[in-house]
Amino acid sequence: MNDRSRNLLQIRPQIPSARVSDDMSDDEQFQNRTLRPVIKLQNFLLIAAFRNYIVKHKNAFHEMSLEKRMEYVENAIQKDIKFRNSLKGMIIGQFTVEEYEAYITNSSSLNKRMMNMVIDRVKDQILLLEKPMLV
Repeated sequence: MNDRSRNLLQIRPQIPSARVSDDMSDDEQFQNRTLRPVIKLQNFLLIAAFRNYIVKHKNAFHEMSLEKRMEYVENAIQKDIKFRNSLKGMIIGQFTVEEYEAYITNSSSLNKRMMNMVIDRVKDQILLLEKPMLV
């Protein structure tokens, strides 16, 4: 293992609930071993990216009801391909070479898992997307 891989693995948060066992599919093992820690590590960057997305789209998000905001998050991440690819890059860029090689064997399925996890994470932190209050 090279220094980059070792360093990446060292800075990732530990997630005790993300268990890995032999009876899990390869995708589920990858999700728990790699995606969960990387997405947690990148959390504040993902939130910052979503805040920027809201601003670039004229702050319409801030005028919506909570239910519409949840739909907005889902649509932004699933349907805006440029934004989706940007989020994927923030996550994939934290993979080790070995993880990347595992990822490319089934990237389509893993991308779905990845984006669903990001959607859930952003929705769970929807209050962080509020306009900052001016003092």
